[in-house]
Amino acid sequence: MSKDLDLLLVSPGSQNKLYGKLSPNLAAIEPPLWAALLAAFVREKGFAVKILDAELDNLSSAETAEKIVNYNPVLAAVVVSGTNPNASTMNMVGAGAILKELKSRNASIKTLLTGLHPSALPERTLKEEEVDFICQGEGFYTITELLETIKAHPQNRSYKIKGLWYKEGGKIIANPRAELISNLDSLPQAAWELLSVEKYRAHNWHCYGRINKRQPYAAIYTSLGCPFKCTFCCINEIFGGSGIRYRSPEKVISEIDYLVNNYKVQNIKIIDEMFALNTNHVNAICDLIIERGYDLNIWAYARIDTVNKEMLTKMKKAGISWLAFGIESANQEVRDSVTKGKFSDSDIKRVIRMTKDAGIHIVGNYIFGLPEDNLETMQSTLDLAKELNCEYSNFYVAMAYPGSQLYEDALKEGLKLPESWLGYSQFGEDTLPLPTKYLSSAEVLRFRDSAFKEYHNGDAYLEMMEDKFGKQTVQHIRDMLKQELARRFA
Repeated sequence: MSKDLDLLLVSPGSQNKLYGKLSPNLAAIEPPLWAALLAAFVREKGFAVKILDAELDNLSSAETAEKIVNYNPVLAAVVVSGTNPNASTMNMVGAGAILKELKSRNASIKTLLTGLHPSALPERTLKEEEVDFICQGEGFYTITELLETIKAHPQNRSYKIKGLWYKEGGKIIANPRAELISNLDSLPQAAWELLSVEKYRAHNWHCYGRINKRQPYAAIYTSLGCPFKCTFCCINEIFGGSGIRYRSPEKVISEIDYLVNNYKVQNIKIIDEMFALNTNHVNAICDLIIERGYDLNIWAYARIDTVNKEMLTKMKKAGISWLAFGIESANQEVRDSVTKGKFSDSDIKRVIRMTKDAGIHIVGNYIFGLPEDNLETMQSTLDLAKELNCEYSNFYVAMAYPGSQLYEDALKEGLKLPESWLGYSQFGEDTLPLPTKYLSSAEVLRFRDSAFKEYHNGDAYLEMMEDKFGKQTVQHIRDMLKQELARRFA
């Protein structure tokens, strides 16, 4: 029987398990941009493609599998995130459950796992999951060539396709990685028309001051990869190493035009791991947005040692109203131990002040439980966070994400890692951070949860938030703090 659909890209969902009580209204529902990029690329090669977003539709693994069976594609590819260190490994829970359900319903549908986690652990993933193929790397060339091969030679059992891992007669076959897309402008625009853009929802903090206007929400990229090598980060595993490739400002603005004109999008995330890096690139994109006079609410990532006053001024005019800075720790030795920049405490304070003076809101990102952390250094990080008084603070616990140097170090040192991929969620019941040289996992987790409440319930913080965003936002924050996270290991 011929099939009408060649490729079904599936974005797995396990929100309730990953975010607990934060899931219903506080957590964002982000569009699966990586799936949309793959869809556009493969479709341009002449294949019929659809996207099934199980997270958006709040589908169970059984419901997702049933929909896949009804679509009956040549290939069902489950996309386990793509470019977010915190959002790939933990999503293996939903991905694995979907594949298991699908195999029990229709084992004839070919299946593939792609994304950051499968790229980091292709052999283990192939052994543990009920899946036919693993795609290591970006996937553009690999998935296209696989579809061509399956359709032309359906009885084929051997695949010499770069980036593809599979089993042949019980033996694991590992092909070398595929080349990266050298010219990002050759990629077509993400296939937004395959998504329900109006249903995606921004983070609650992203819309402080406009908390009831979190939809629609879109994500765009202006570059892929990162030139830095922080040991806690796994972002570059999907690309095979550190480095950065840029998309032209003209292509970026073309996509923003499309989102604004077709979906009335205002809330946008720039997914680049390091957007605020190349001044000329940033300014050129901002100039194009400013020319159009759009009313946008954009957030992006930045580093203490890469921003400058000119860049910040342009960003603010363009509608980049939030920047997320990776501060990580107040202690220089702790930062140095994970190769996090060479900036000093005075640099941190200077740049945060400069960003505030430019009128841009700040998400301060901090990590508790890095290898050299103890209670004193973690307290100094909390104290610094209070002093900086950013509009929002993400307090993370250190995780040994597969693909990161911390993961390799943890394996060598025999440190206890989560038994389930659920344990890599920052907000789940099974969250299990790394122990430090001086603290247990439980001590780190307890400190983090207490610090989050202490910071966001502080008088100086709430007074600042009311002054900037009004009483409604402050009440929203108070309501957020009432949500108790269930923690098994704290």
